[in-house]
Amino acid sequence: MDEFTKVKDLNQGSKRVTVLAKILNVGEAKDIQTRYGEQKKVTEAVLGDETAKVTMSLWNEQASQVENGDSVVVENGYVSFVRGHMRLNVGKYGAIKKSDSAVESVNESLDMSEKEYQPDEVDRRPRRSFNNNRNFRSRF
Repeated sequence: MDEFTKVKDLNQGSKRVTVLAKILNVGEAKDIQTRYGEQKKVTEAVLGDETAKVTMSLWNEQASQVENGDSVVVENGYVSFVRGHMRLNVGKYGAIKKSDSAVESVNESLDMSEKEYQPDEVDRRPRRSFNNNRNFRSRF
């Protein structure tokens, strides 16, 4: 089995993480329009382990896979930011599954999604620029 990442160890560079946590609260689904014009449902759920808790975005049918009190494993998760607040997400190639291993206690005093990160604190992926790459045309 993969080694689990603790919730308090999640940061802006976290990707391809496996997290074992307990679902504390599943919110109401909201209809949103993506930047590509698609209609989707998003549900926020709060989950945590013995180190901290974090808000997770569940898309479409993912929300129906979990209930309050479930212990779950998030496979291939990644961290994103919504209006400056940390969110754990299940990647396109990831999954959220109920776990046989129960998470008994949750540290609810440390909320990783509570802090508002300023834009300069959030790592942005550098945009790829081919303008400065002299060999670009010669390779194709």
